[in-house]
Amino acid sequence: MINMKNLLRLSLCFYLLNTVVLHSNAQTIRNEAFAPDIEKSQQFIKELQLKLDIPGISVAVGNSKELIWAEGFGMADLENRVPVSIHSRFRIGSVSKCLTSLAIGKLYQENKMNLDTPVQVYVPYFPEKKYPITVRQLAGHISGIRHYRFGEHNHPMRYNSIKEGLNIFKNDSLLFEPGTASSYSSYAYNLISAAIEGASGSDYLSYMEDIFIALEMFQTVPDHNDSIIAHRVRFYDDNGKGNANAFLVDNSYKWAGGGYLSTPSDLVRMGQELINPKVLTKETVAMMLTPQLLKDGKQIECGITWRIGKDSKDRKIVHHGGTIQGGRTMIVVYPEHDLIIAICTNKNVRNQIDLKEMESIASYFFE
Repeated sequence: MINMKNLLRLSLCFYLLNTVVLHSNAQTIRNEAFAPDIEKSQQFIKELQLKLDIPGISVAVGNSKELIWAEGFGMADLENRVPVSIHSRFRIGSVSKCLTSLAIGKLYQENKMNLDTPVQVYVPYFPEKKYPITVRQLAGHISGIRHYRFGEHNHPMRYNSIKEGLNIFKNDSLLFEPGTASSYSSYAYNLISAAIEGASGSDYLSYMEDIFIALEMFQTVPDHNDSIIAHRVRFYDDNGKGNANAFLVDNSYKWAGGGYLSTPSDLVRMGQELINPKVLTKETVAMMLTPQLLKDGKQIECGITWRIGKDSKDRKIVHHGGTIQGGRTMIVVYPEHDLIIAICTNKNVRNQIDLKEMESIASYFFE
């Protein structure tokens, strides 16, 4: 005969199991206290999707303590009619740099990485240049390391290590003396990832995974194109006649600068770290969000990775965008107003989803 207490325990286990399953399969997260703001945002996203002919969009809004809203719109896979869910994983492009900034901050506060020492201290196999280069300069795009050229961003090749990926640019001259000018560079983050390996004693991807676990960013993974990855969307670009499959690429050469998949919900969790940090300290975050200075004293709108500025209403924003084959991602943090917004798409719509569109969504939650 079944003991009644054991039967009750068994029933409770089934209930909890079903609750977890239902939550993991949820198509939306919605705090009804923000229902009017969410409904206005939903309409805005639907109109934006239609106007730009985007197959799929995913959006999340949160504050320092919780996700307020997360929802998917349209198709993750047009061919197979798979809808976007809050678990759909998108290519986030250069927002991967923001992930990398967390590792820089963590190593800095643990006194394992000096941001102002020559990078060869951590990457002795990187050739010395005419001028020394520091991690801080690399992270602020003032190092003189070049960006892509000659279609290099369409790499189909597999790189088996961070070190191997440096071969693309390691023997090239600097564009300018570090600290004297600003020039965006994804390859600078290749070098940063090598410095993270040298400073941490761990391979880059493993070190990042530990940070993601600590922040409960369980949907954020490297975009291994030879692997089956659950919930990875299909990627699209415009071929002039409509949506077409994006160019096949292998992002193994640039994990740190543009090689990750993620969800807007996970990106909001990353944004929470800038307001209410768990892995970093408030002092470290403040350092990361301090605009860097050039040698002539000119301030640039970039700290450690993150862009620092103001929206049209003069509210402080911390932000970054990412554009990649088959993807556009934006994240904006309003640190003084405790608001975080992230959007991912599975189509390259560079400059068509930008700060203006992010501010439009934010305006509903400020009303």
